[in-house]
Amino acid sequence: MAWGESKVWLKGGANEALYQNLLDDAAQAPERNRQRRKVIRPEDMPWELARQGVLKHLLNSQMNTRMETVDAYMQIIPPGSRSGRHRHLAEECLYVLEGRGYDLHQDCDVEITDTYHWKVQDEVKRFEWEAGDVIYVPPNTVHQHVNASPDQPVRLISAVNRIYKQCGLNDLEQLEDAPEYQPGMQLTEALVRQYLARK
Repeated sequence: MAWGESKVWLKGGANEALYQNLLDDAAQAPERNRQRRKVIRPEDMPWELARQGVLKHLLNSQMNTRMETVDAYMQIIPPGSRSGRHRHLAEECLYVLEGRGYDLHQDCDVEITDTYHWKVQDEVKRFEWEAGDVIYVPPNTVHQHVNASPDQPVRLISAVNRIYKQCGLNDLEQLEDAPEYQPGMQLTEALVRQYLARK
């Protein structure tokens, strides 16, 4: 044969219908998607007292919705409190529904070779916000949301693109827990109302 590598590439007897599986998956998508929710009612949006804080998940890859590309949650920050402090590779935007406060951001120096390394810069940047604003968090930025009011809660809507996670880059690291976090605690409507209550 004309190709010198033929002694190598002709080896192997395994057969797999990998391309056919892609065709089958595409053909089955309409029926599969009919089973997935397009409307999510408040009672179907799970609460979580997470290390990042008090969350009500609106869209998540684990919620069997039609949404393919975005995860979103509402975050409640009680009066005078703050979110957890974390970093993730995906960029994030947050809409401020209620309250006022500020974000603390630290950029990271990143190096991607055979491995992935990052180092937090010393400078902490502060960004003030209030109801109606949109907060932008750049990729790989250490960030935290702070409620500046001693008597009013903050409610934020967070949206993050899933593309990084789907590409195997779910680089999420919690650096500080929210003050409200208690492992294993289950949220109830009454408890959430307590967090919302103005002092």
